[in-house]
Amino acid sequence: MENDYYKVLGVSRDASQDEIQKAYRKLSRQYHPDIAGKEYEDKFKEINEAYSVLSDPEKREQYDMGASSFSPGGGAGFSPMDFSNLGDIFGQFFGGGPFGASQGSPVPRENRGRDELVSLTISLKDAVFGAEKQIEITTFAKCKACEGTGSKSKSAPVPCPACQGTGVKRQVQRSILGQILTTVPCPQCQGHGTIIPDPCPACQGTGRIRVKRTIKVRIPAGIEDGARIKLAGQGEAGQFGGPAGDLYVEVHIAPNREFTRKGQDLHCWLSIPMTWAALGAKTSISTFDGEKELEIPAGTQYGQTVVMPGLGLPKSEKERGDIIVHVQIEVPTNLSGEQKELLEKFASLHDSGAGANMQAAQEMKPKKNIFARMKEALKGE
Repeated sequence: MENDYYKVLGVSRDASQDEIQKAYRKLSRQYHPDIAGKEYEDKFKEINEAYSVLSDPEKREQYDMGASSFSPGGGAGFSPMDFSNLGDIFGQFFGGGPFGASQGSPVPRENRGRDELVSLTISLKDAVFGAEKQIEITTFAKCKACEGTGSKSKSAPVPCPACQGTGVKRQVQRSILGQILTTVPCPQCQGHGTIIPDPCPACQGTGRIRVKRTIKVRIPAGIEDGARIKLAGQGEAGQFGGPAGDLYVEVHIAPNREFTRKGQDLHCWLSIPMTWAALGAKTSISTFDGEKELEIPAGTQYGQTVVMPGLGLPKSEKERGDIIVHVQIEVPTNLSGEQKELLEKFASLHDSGAGANMQAAQEMKPKKNIFARMKEALKGE
């Protein structure tokens, strides 16, 4: 034999396919011309030639029996269109085959489960003080019958006899350019390189089943509407014992009849008699902290606000927002004769004073100069 392919790859003659593949990957990375330099092109070709033969069970058997050269069809000489190692080269340096497909290595059975998103509506009071809620979700969980192994006997998967654990099958395709040797996922193991001889009947060999679960979630005080809470590892269970995804709880705050939230403050509207507004008064309003006294200052105007500090949503561990009370003044209707008489008396006293004040204010206004009067005259035209 002209070349000892086993020596080229640095493996023994009884090396397994996995050992040959690992040796090839190491050497192809070390001697690739783009990395080692163009002077190693021949060495790189020799490594690929050795791997092309030893990685193919039929070619390797012929080589061990004394054959010195090979072609995809079994004749002498290498075909110039033999691309059997391109997938391994691209997978080594770019993470996949020349057209984006992963080649040359089994697909792991274990994989992480998907993240889940659920919606939860809470009351405004829960947002003020925080709360602990329970949510029910339907998702994948680890199969208890096989403990996530996918095997009825809970034994580990065994190497696939069809692909000898490589996860791929090589096949020859004819084209106008000649014969092309390609690799495809092994149909028997779906590219995993292993099979489960006795699949679990409860989960059909996937290691997980769909169940309903009740999960507790802690709602922090002061949470914003639309905020998401992450519960790590509470999402969908992974296949074959793979790690679970995360669960995200999107919190929505239901509208409240008494209060409207703006930031960490609560706003409410209070209607009072006009006498309270004029003379001042004390009343009580219902808050999330219970009944609280509210003082209406004398002379309060319509739309004026009164602040009740520290009764809003938390700003920090020691500070809370406020309740802002918007005052609305009720005008009395259907007055009795006595009420009307009293109001008229009040009006005569109030309006006469107001009239005198208005007259004094008019007299105190500065007279317009000639330029202002001319401007007004022009506007009138």
